[in-house]
Amino acid sequence: MLVRFRSDVGDIIMFGEVAVTLLRMMGQSGSVPGAILAADIPPALGRLQQAVAANPPAAPPPKARDDGEPPVSLRQRAFPLVDLLTRAIKRKADVIWEEERPLTG
Repeated sequence: MLVRFRSDVGDIIMFGEVAVTLLRMMGQSGSVPGAILAADIPPALGRLQQAVAANPPAAPPPKARDDGEPPVSLRQRAFPLVDLLTRAIKRKADVIWEEERPLTG
């Protein structure tokens, strides 16, 4: 599952498991779909930033990955959402999230 976060300040898409984890860190239920009002974003962003900062960086896996790619930390995965929420605060914009449905042809 992919989750799309939408706001008047932009859109981002992320993996569902990561999105739910970040939503819970913000103090949200983790349900998809959902929304947060502009007035509620500053404290939610603060909770998210504290939780991400308290999360240890990604440790290298015990066995090297076949593709040679380094692991991606939660901090790196959270960055686009933190940026979106920060921009939403500046413009007093709400943020909604929903499951991203693939286009079928």
